[in-house]
Amino acid sequence: MPWNIPIFLTWLRVLLIPVLISLFYLPFSWFEEETINLAAAIIFAIAALTDWFDGFLARLWKQTSDFGAFLDPVADKLMVAVSLLLLVKLDRTYVLFAIIIIGREITISALREWMAQKGRRNSVAVATIGKFKTAAQMLAIFLLLLNFPKLYGFDSVFVGNVLMFIASLLTVWSMLYYLKMAWKEIT
Repeated sequence: MPWNIPIFLTWLRVLLIPVLISLFYLPFSWFEEETINLAAAIIFAIAALTDWFDGFLARLWKQTSDFGAFLDPVADKLMVAVSLLLLVKLDRTYVLFAIIIIGREITISALREWMAQKGRRNSVAVATIGKFKTAAQMLAIFLLLLNFPKLYGFDSVFVGNVLMFIASLLTVWSMLYYLKMAWKEIT
C-alpha cells in the first residue's frame, strides 16, 4: 500500500466516520445541541473537501495508485451512508432519500466492478451528472447536519431537504445514465 498525502487524506476521511458518529451517541451533556450539530457539519465538510482534494493532489503530483482508486470511493460512500443514516435517525431527512442514494451507490459500485472485470471500466466512468449529484448531496448533508432551524431567516433543514430531493432525482438520473452506458454488456 503506497503512502502519500492523497492516501493520507482518504484515510482521514475514513477515520472521521467514528468521530462523526460519536458526536450523536456519546453523552456530551456539557455541549449544547447547536455545538454538536456545528461540529458534525464541520467534520462532514472536512470529509467532503478531502474527497475532492485527495484526487486533485494525486493527479497533480502523479501519485495515483490502484489502492487509492479503490479506497477513495469506498471512503466517500461510507461517509455519505453513515451521515444519511444519522440524519434519518435524527428525523432531519426522509428515509426514502437515504434508500435512493445508498441503493444507487451500491448498484453503481457493483456495476463499475463488474465492468472493470470485463475490461470496460471507462464506459461507466464518472460523468458530469454524477458530479452535480455529488455536489447537491454533499451540500444537503452539510445543511442537515448543521440543523439551524432559523438563522437570519434561513432554515438549513428545509433547504437541505430541498437539495436532498434534487440530489435524489439526480441520483436516479445518473444511475439510469450509467446503466445505459453499460447496457450492451448487461444484455
